[in-house]
Amino acid sequence: MGREDLLVVDDEPNIRSSLEGILRDEGYHVSSIGSAEEALNWVRQTPPDLVLLDVLLPGMDGIAALEEMKRRKPDLPVLMISGHGSIETAVKATKLGAYGFIEKPLSLDRVLQEVRHALDQVRLEKENLQLRQSLQKRYEIVGKSAAIRDIQRMIRSVAPTNGRVLIRGESGTGKELVARAIHEKSLRKEKPFVEVNCAAIPEDLIESELFGHEKGSFTGATARRRGKFELGDGGTVFLDEVADMSLRTQAKVLRVLEEQRFERVGGSESLVVDVRVLAASNKDLEQEIRAARLREDLYYRLNVVPLYIPPLRERKEDIPLLVNHFLREFCAEYGKREKKMSAGAMEVLVNYPWPGNVRELKNLIERIIIMVPSNTIHFFDIQSSLRPVISTKLEEPSGEDTLRAARERFEREYILEGLRANSWNISRTAEKLGIERSNLHRKLKAYRIRPG
Repeated sequence: MGREDLLVVDDEPNIRSSLEGILRDEGYHVSSIGSAEEALNWVRQTPPDLVLLDVLLPGMDGIAALEEMKRRKPDLPVLMISGHGSIETAVKATKLGAYGFIEKPLSLDRVLQEVRHALDQVRLEKENLQLRQSLQKRYEIVGKSAAIRDIQRMIRSVAPTNGRVLIRGESGTGKELVARAIHEKSLRKEKPFVEVNCAAIPEDLIESELFGHEKGSFTGATARRRGKFELGDGGTVFLDEVADMSLRTQAKVLRVLEEQRFERVGGSESLVVDVRVLAASNKDLEQEIRAARLREDLYYRLNVVPLYIPPLRERKEDIPLLVNHFLREFCAEYGKREKKMSAGAMEVLVNYPWPGNVRELKNLIERIIIMVPSNTIHFFDIQSSLRPVISTKLEEPSGEDTLRAARERFEREYILEGLRANSWNISRTAEKLGIERSNLHRKLKAYRIRPG
């Protein structure tokens, strides 16, 4: 049962009374008025969820009122009512944005059906808009580094075109994110974005996955299946880890790029599609070509616009922004009160080498949100979470930086963070750090830390 606000606009009191009664019985909140001028004023001051608008009204007619309503409130659903309906009037009302056209004498069942349909359509459009906005936020490219600004500029430039883009970078840097951003800013954004992880599909199934298959074409093919290129018709197909395809499959993909046509596995019908292909890889593609694992002609077909995403360790200024972004995202997802990083914890994250890049950072923040109960995340919370994934690849010390000096610097920061987290209480800090109170006092003296 609906709770929406409906406005009935008709100059016949009996019509208004009948509509009010039947709609209120269905649970709607209903108001009614007798002129277009009053309706426009009402819509301006108290926009309803739906308007039922008569075509023939004294003064301004319903068609003119519809045009003005849609100018002021483009998303306002309007159902037209007419006792002298004509195809020409119905077509004009539809072109102006009317949701439907109901003829008099009114069938109350038809009225209720049209009202429900219009309101359901509005709800669906709002949900789709919210979903799209949610997806855009989820796939937002976060960062302020020069590299990220360059990537965003390239996306804005290439998105409105049909140019193919080859996105390169280490695993976890966000190649899919960039591909989705290109699609969302393209003229194809209302059409499908179809992702294919070429590395995750067995070699004997990749052709069926990409091009579909006919019933009986191989063991287990119990029905016809549409492939990714067919599903992506009119939209974008993203070939992630494209260098992991077999040479035979690469040849078929090359034909699709050249001719925009293919056959399903086991079929003879030539299918024509209109897809934009984006591709990505974390491999050295030039080396793959030299090793005869990647077709050179396919590489040049895909590499119309090359785009490189640097690893997270090369753009450390983006890490605090990403950390705060993921904190907000996961706190909202898990219904937690908003958490923040302490200065020491953020310093650890900024200086960690992130071998798994943004994906590793995101997974770490999610784990911390789940496991750490306090609203402030401290140095020791981060360090304990990083231990299982500490990279064994260490940078060569520079200058007079020795292992002992690095260890002492680390220990001093660790103690300072513990003191801050425990309001400079020596006993609680010693207990939290797992050392004797007397031992902590000696370290405070050695590191010249003055409590408080």
